Amino acid sequence: MEELIRQLLVRLGEDPDREGLEKTPHRVARAYEFLTRGYREDIDAVINGAIYSTEANHMVIVKDIEIYSLCEHHMLPFFGRCAIGYIPRGRVIGVSKLARIADVFSRRLQIQERLTHQIARLVMDRLEPEGVGVVVEARHLCMMMRGVEKQNSLMVTSAMLGSFHNSNATRNEFLTLVNRAAH
Repeated sequence: MEELIRQLLVRLGEDPDREGLEKTPHRVARAYEFLTRGYREDIDAVINGAIYSTEANHMVIVKDIEIYSLCEHHMLPFFGRCAIGYIPRGRVIGVSKLARIADVFSRRLQIQERLTHQIARLVMDRLEPEGVGVVVEARHLCMMMRGVEKQNSLMVTSAMLGSFHNSNATRNEFLTLVNRAAH
């Protein structure tokens, strides 16, 4: 990867041997390894057995989970917040694991629509809850820095499965709680 970055610098008209760029190929290669680590993470190791039996059947929500990803079309960052909610049916997951699941899928080349669905689908498949809702709000540098150059644009995607899809009341409760201002 370092050699590819070096070649890219040359193609851009730069001198990869100049003082400020000497170590750039190495730094960029390490950065891309970090930013795409989701390809190399095992979801079972991430969850690490943190699924527990419960009698609780009330909505569980973790919101304002920061996400950072790379757009698969331009390999530019998009970043924002994720909210994950579910209604348990006998099983809950450790709260930090929801953030870790979001990280696994966001640390890949992505489109926001797929990212949102992947998080929801994994929670649904692993916990078998009554329903799952995921909302992702993100700013895309591919829209902000290039193309239409709209600095204030915000993309919002949602994935609703089970009761979150089938029940207006459940979906509305989730969306109301997610959109409620923090105190």
